[in-house]
Amino acid sequence: MHRKDQADARVFLTLAAPLRMQDGVLAQPTIAYETWGKLNAARDNGILLFTGLSPSAHAASSARDPSPGWWEPMIGAEKPFDTNRFFVICVNSLGSCFGSTGPASKEPATGEHYRLQFPVLHIEDIANAGHQVIDSLGIARLHAVVGASMGGMSALAYAVLYPQAATALVSISSAARALPFAIALRSLQREIIRRDPAWRDGRYSFARPPLTGMRLARKLGMITYRSATEWDQRFGRERVTGSRDAGDPFCVDFEVESYLEAQAGKFTGGFDPNCYLYLSRAMDLFDVADHGGSVAAGIAHVAVARALIVGVETDILFPLAQQRELAAELEGHGVAVDFHALPSIHGHDAFLVDMDRFRPVVARFLA
Repeated sequence: MHRKDQADARVFLTLAAPLRMQDGVLAQPTIAYETWGKLNAARDNGILLFTGLSPSAHAASSARDPSPGWWEPMIGAEKPFDTNRFFVICVNSLGSCFGSTGPASKEPATGEHYRLQFPVLHIEDIANAGHQVIDSLGIARLHAVVGASMGGMSALAYAVLYPQAATALVSISSAARALPFAIALRSLQREIIRRDPAWRDGRYSFARPPLTGMRLARKLGMITYRSATEWDQRFGRERVTGSRDAGDPFCVDFEVESYLEAQAGKFTGGFDPNCYLYLSRAMDLFDVADHGGSVAAGIAHVAVARALIVGVETDILFPLAQQRELAAELEGHGVAVDFHALPSIHGHDAFLVDMDRFRPVVARFLA
C-alpha cells in the first residue's frame, strides 16, 4: 500500500506480507521514498538511489518539498541525474529513522518500539527493501542502481541479489566489504554511544536520548570523513574569536574544535541512536564474499552491462584500493567499467561537498 505524506514529498510503501531479513522477519514494514522525474511508457528509465548512513530519502528539492536535498547539485533537470530523462527513486534505508521501519518504529503486534528487538540489520536487507519499492512501481529493469558510501554497498548488494534488475551500477566511495580500519572506527563510535548512561541498554527516553554519546560519535565520524590536508588548509591553527571560559582550562580554543562542536550539535537532534547503531553495524557486516565464498565469486553474480566506479585519493574510510578491487573484479566478469580516481582533498565526504569533480564523471557515464 502506497501512502503520500501531505506535508512533504515522501511516499510510504507498507508491505502487506512480512519482509524476510537475513536474521529475522518484519511484519508489515514501511519503506519511505521520494521520486523525481517521470517513469516513461517502457518503464526502463528508472534510477534507484541508495543513501549513506545518515541521510533521508530527500536527496533533492521538488515541487512538493522545495527544501534543498542532500544531493541537490546532482539531481534535477539537466543535472547528472537528469530528471528530463530519468525517473529517480531514492529510498530511505530500512533501519533508519526517516520514515522507513527501524529500531525507533513501533512493532505492529505490540505497539511498542522495536529498540533492540529489531532484527540484526544487513546491507542485503536494505537492498531487498529497496527492491520492494521498485517492484511495487512495476519497474522490471532499472536504467541504473546507484549509491555512495553505505549506499554503494547497498547498490552492489542489490546488483548481486537481483542480477537482472539493473542495466548499470554506479558505486561512489564504496567497496565490496568493510576493512578492519573502518570497522574499528565504527566499533568505537558505537561503544561511545552505548557507554553513555542515558542509553540505558537501548531503552532510553526519546525525550532524553544519549546526546553525549551521539555528539562524541559524530565528532569522531567527522574527523574520519575528511582528510588531514583539508583540516590543515581549512583551519590551520586558527583560534576561536571571543573570550575564553576562564573557569575551564579545556574549553574550545581552536576553530577546528568549534567546527566539530557545531557539526555534533546539528546531528544529535535529528538521528535516533539505536538506528545509528544498527546501520553502522550493517556496514561492518557487509562482505560480498558471503555470496559465494570470495569477492570474485560474489561479484560473479552481478549481471549489469556497465559500471561506474569512483573513488577519492584522500578517503581513509573507503580507500582507493577498494574501488580498484571492485572495478577489477567487475571487469574480470565482463562488465564494461568506467573507473575514476579523483584527487579531491575532501576525503570520504567529497561526494557531498566537492560536486564539481563528481558531476562531469556521472553525467558522462549516464549520457
